[in-house]
Amino acid sequence: MGDQNDAVALKHPFSDRVPIRSIVSRPDGGAGLKGQRVRVGGLVRTGREQGKGAFAFLELNDGSCLANLQVMIGKEVADLSPLVHTGACVAVEGILTEPPEGTRQRIELRADKLIHVGPVDPAKYPIPKTKLTLEFLRDHLHLRARTNTISAIARIRNALAFSTHSFFQEYGFLYVHTGIITSSDCEGAGEMFQVTTLLSEIERIEKDLIQNPPPSDADIEEAKCVANEKGGVVTELKSAKKRKEEVSDEVFNGAVADLKLAKANVTKLEERAKIKPGLPKKDGKVDYGLDFFARQAFLTVSGQLQVETYACAVGNVYTFGPTFRAENSHTSRHLAEFWMVEPELTFADLQDDMNCAEAYVKYMCKWLLDKCLDDMELMAKLYDKGCIDRLKMVASTPFERVSYTEAVDLLIEAVKGGHEFVNSVEWGIDLASEHERYLTEVLFKKPVIVYNYPKGIKAFYMRLNDDSKTVAAMDVLVPKVGELIGGSQREERLEVIEQRIAEMGLPLEAYDWYLDLRRFGTVKHCGFGLGFERMILFATGIDNIRDVIPFPRYPGRADL
Repeated sequence: MGDQNDAVALKHPFSDRVPIRSIVSRPDGGAGLKGQRVRVGGLVRTGREQGKGAFAFLELNDGSCLANLQVMIGKEVADLSPLVHTGACVAVEGILTEPPEGTRQRIELRADKLIHVGPVDPAKYPIPKTKLTLEFLRDHLHLRARTNTISAIARIRNALAFSTHSFFQEYGFLYVHTGIITSSDCEGAGEMFQVTTLLSEIERIEKDLIQNPPPSDADIEEAKCVANEKGGVVTELKSAKKRKEEVSDEVFNGAVADLKLAKANVTKLEERAKIKPGLPKKDGKVDYGLDFFARQAFLTVSGQLQVETYACAVGNVYTFGPTFRAENSHTSRHLAEFWMVEPELTFADLQDDMNCAEAYVKYMCKWLLDKCLDDMELMAKLYDKGCIDRLKMVASTPFERVSYTEAVDLLIEAVKGGHEFVNSVEWGIDLASEHERYLTEVLFKKPVIVYNYPKGIKAFYMRLNDDSKTVAAMDVLVPKVGELIGGSQREERLEVIEQRIAEMGLPLEAYDWYLDLRRFGTVKHCGFGLGFERMILFATGIDNIRDVIPFPRYPGRADL
């Protein structure tokens, strides 16, 4: 029989309950805790009354792990009817005991005290114990984390986030929080969400003008007449004072105050008469000088440009946060809001960039195998039989490295050999997903890093190579998803980056602060961005990116 001190040690430090993971995820399945009194709480996955209603078995899950804890509770402890419904929340206390022989469980809880029950109406509860599609669950975002799949993905996502911070902290990178609101377009594509208060201000003004119509010209003239009359009174009183007539200060000051109020009323009416419905304009364009930030502002598509300011000051850094793309895409690979991991390395070149990216991906794969194997086994069982083998392969296999030109030549050879691509292959194209997956899944059968891309398909900040045709860019391609990472050595030469900005038709003044990093103490540096949700797709084998982020945002949907 276990020592009761062990049960105390198992308790959550900020609660009186014991997480189910602490019981069932032990190497012995919890058998060594037999005889200990514990309090547990969670959602009922399944429940059934037995012994003609004398007792009930509950499969309880609290989200700490994939496995459930079986709870047996008798009718003498509580009314069983509200406890057995899928979705009910139950907290109980009792003794951990050895279940009957022949059962899967190594331990079960004999409950002798009901602490809490959050009942559920089974006729209305939209997440029954029957198998549900991921598409169906997207319509119930607020409840879908109660399913095995989504809770497992949440734990996998958590593990990947933890491993991200662990990797970069282990290698001396500084975590920097870059802004979500920006005035810079990192990608130069213009597909950005605008941040503005002008529209709400327009609505407020239009509502106000309906309730309180603007003054007419006659109203303003009448107010001016009143002001003139008040002015005349003050003038008369001043003249009377000069004539030595008796005028009290109280009377004079009162007249002056009346004049000031009358003038202020005229000004107020004139200003209100200028208010017009619709967007404010200046020189025929929207006047963003009247907006909240006194300029155009957007939700960021990348924290890279901002984090470079810190890289050029304090050394290796990384940012990890949400990014936004106003791309009207309905594919299974695109979201309007997604998370990016973006490290920046100083005194480093493209080779260093590729080395870091490869080490980071390997680190995450190994972390999942070590920390999240139960959840990964569920993914293998339900969605992708090869996902665990894929993680093992990536964690242990050197990545292939080929230049863009070599990659295109290989794809052209594949076409000559009879392979058909939907998108044609020629030098200068941006590789499509089918090209990337062919390289990783068919040709090399492992991750591939493609580098030195044509400058015409890459961003202005990527370093121009000596051939003046390509830039020092690299993409990490992996099986299942294609491009996982995009990165480059940054252009540190002022005159070259100015020319690149001009070539791409971008406004030079908008990037003046960015050019200062080249004007004042320029330094060779590089970096990359990893699409966090794509990493989860790669790891789990889930097909749709909307199912690996808690609250997916895409065209037409921004629930919760």
